[in-house]
This record gives sequence, C-alpha cells and structure tokens, in this order.
Amino acid sequence: MKSISLLLIAALFINTSFAQEKTVEVGGAPMYPSKNIVENAINSKDHKTLVTAVKAAGLVETLESAGPFTVFAPTDEAFGMLPKGTVETLVKPENKATLTGILTYHVVSGRLDSKELARLIKEGNGTAELTTVSGGKLWVMMKGKHIVLKDEKGGMAEVTIRDVYQSNGVIHVIDHVVMPK
Repeated sequence: MKSISLLLIAALFINTSFAQEKTVEVGGAPMYPSKNIVENAINSKDHKTLVTAVKAAGLVETLESAGPFTVFAPTDEAFGMLPKGTVETLVKPENKATLTGILTYHVVSGRLDSKELARLIKEGNGTAELTTVSGGKLWVMMKGKHIVLKDEKGGMAEVTIRDVYQSNGVIHVIDHVVMPK
C-alpha cells in the first residue's frame, strides 16, 4: 500500500511539474521545455513525416543528445509540397545519405531563438547567414513580423511557430522544406 501511495505522489509530482512548464502547442500537442527535440516532435500530429524521416536517417540519437540545436521543422504539409514520391524515395535505405543531408540542412548548432535570430539579422543589415549542421548555408531575414529562411536553391520558408523551447535546443516550425544545393 505504501508503494502505491508513493507511486501516486510521484505521478502527481511529475504531472504538476509539466503543468508548471510554459508550453507551446504544436500539432495539437503541448511541447515541454523539459523534453528533448525527439520526445516532443513525436507528439506533434503535424510532424509525422519529419519524425519518420529522422528515424530513417538514423538521427534520433543525435537529436536526443545534449546539443543545443536549432531545428527548422517542416510540417507534413510542407513535405507534401515536394514532388510526388520524393519522401517515399528518400526514406528508402539506399537513399539514407541524401536524406541525412537534407535533414541536417534544417539544423543549426546552438540555441537560436527568435530574439537571437532578430539580433543576427539586424547585425547583418537585414540578412543573417547561418551554417547548418550539414555544412550548408541558410539565410534568415524578416518579412514584416515573420522570420523567413532562404535556402541554397533560392527556395523560401516562413517560420509559422517560433521559439518552441526544448531541453536541448529550440524548434521553429516552417511551412516549406528547405533544400541544400
């Protein structure tokens, strides 16, 4: 009986500590700052394709590590804008290197929240150049009050949800998949 009471108290404590966290809702689920990027992303109904791709590329362990990372996370709708069959082809084992390159192009080392991105944009006279984990370049700028990314192919993506803090970084949800050269 004592162990059941302790379990109930522990469960209540855990639920209370999550309830006290300032969360952002993404894909219908709260994103907890005490959880890592992968733990939160798997709960977003808008990021099932991204989670599947991260698993196929073998990047789960990396994105669960201490980081910190800034992830520009395309939604399922963003992946759906790619030419028909692209995602299905990329998640095949023989395309793992290409998939890894595309996914790591969406990741920057460090915790770059919107305030830091705005500072870098101002410092860069309207554009900040970021180096991705894959070694590519992304350019960040403001379009009105919105943060916008430009990829190496000239494609654009807008941040639709910013500053989703994680224990190992920050996620910014984007409306298009950005592509390296």
